[in-house]
Amino acid sequence: MSTLSDRSSHMHPKPAAGSDMWRWAFAGLAASFVGIGLARFAYTPLVPALIAAKWFAASDVMYFGAINLAAYFVGAAVARPLAVRFGAVTVLRLSMLSVVVACFACAVPLSFTWYLVWRILPGIAGGLIMVLAASTILPHVAASRRGLVGGLVFIGVGLGAAASGTLVPLLLREGLAACWIGFAMLSALLTAASWRSWPDDAGEGANPTPVRQRLGTKARRLNRSLIAEYGLIAFAMAPHTVFLVDYVARELGLGIDAGAGFWVLFGCGAVAGPLITGRIADRIGFGRALTLSYGLVAIAVVALPLGTHLTALLIISSVVIGGFTPGIVPLALGRVHELVPGDPALQRAIWGRAVTCFAGGQAVGAYGLSALLAHGVVSYATLFMLAAAAAVLALVLNLATGLTVRGVPEKRLP
Repeated sequence: MSTLSDRSSHMHPKPAAGSDMWRWAFAGLAASFVGIGLARFAYTPLVPALIAAKWFAASDVMYFGAINLAAYFVGAAVARPLAVRFGAVTVLRLSMLSVVVACFACAVPLSFTWYLVWRILPGIAGGLIMVLAASTILPHVAASRRGLVGGLVFIGVGLGAAASGTLVPLLLREGLAACWIGFAMLSALLTAASWRSWPDDAGEGANPTPVRQRLGTKARRLNRSLIAEYGLIAFAMAPHTVFLVDYVARELGLGIDAGAGFWVLFGCGAVAGPLITGRIADRIGFGRALTLSYGLVAIAVVALPLGTHLTALLIISSVVIGGFTPGIVPLALGRVHELVPGDPALQRAIWGRAVTCFAGGQAVGAYGLSALLAHGVVSYATLFMLAAAAAVLALVLNLATGLTVRGVPEKRLP
């Protein structure tokens, strides 16, 4: 049986030394690179090639992408129970390994069922990594550096997406199988390099106390609001990830090359976004940074349909939403740590709920709005206005909760 002092040290981990902090940040970056950047976003630029090579019917190829997002939702939902049972670091390592295996398996299109399984597995791994990676690292990092470290962890998402977009045209010269094998080898390299870089995982115990019993009324209201805001902002940003290229290329009549160019801008924003938002949060607090971000997202989404003949607005919209797509993540996670200081298990529980809600918001935004657009219920302009309205609603909810709930500091420094 652990002593009281043992449990206390697990509840309040000692801040990391500088070298440890950078080592742990690398582990988190590698995990998000592999589990989200490659396992999820690398599939998008491969879609036309999969259809052209006739590995599967076009509808099947699209379904594989959709099932991966659904699996991500499942991974986020089961992350905490798995971490309790097996330890977060063990789950993270196995998640990265599963992506390696899945990429190798996808190089061989044996059947629809075979491919379906190997698109589901990395989707689950991505959800597990999104919940567990940063929440395993940040409790060991001084509060004044959490924005920076969180930004470094989630910059892996943007780097992975950018790397896949760069590698796909090169690897496709050798064929589709070479693409998947290349992704597998890169994932294996990062998995091996980060294997021993994770912090010690104390675990959460077999019977963690329910969240309701460990939070006061004010903290519960703030966390519920944060989770709802996070789902709304996911909905608001989802259309850019699905419709940006098509909107520019066909709706605005600028052509496929122009659409691809704006996607590159989106990717550049995704690489820089988490680091910028994290540094801002270190200076002004995660709560204020989130409030500011909701307003900026609303403006940037509206700028897309308003910028029909203004290239500058299109560029700003692409870069800003690209930056916030991964950049909102360290802000929300940092806010959880502000609201629930010194309790890693509880932080992970709340963060798991937030990521699950975010995945749901993305799914509704991507597939719900796609259905409305496909059936002619909404135009592109209306679609983006609906997305902007979700961001405004997140901002209103954030401000209203802040006015009605007092007593929780915006920023907790050691």
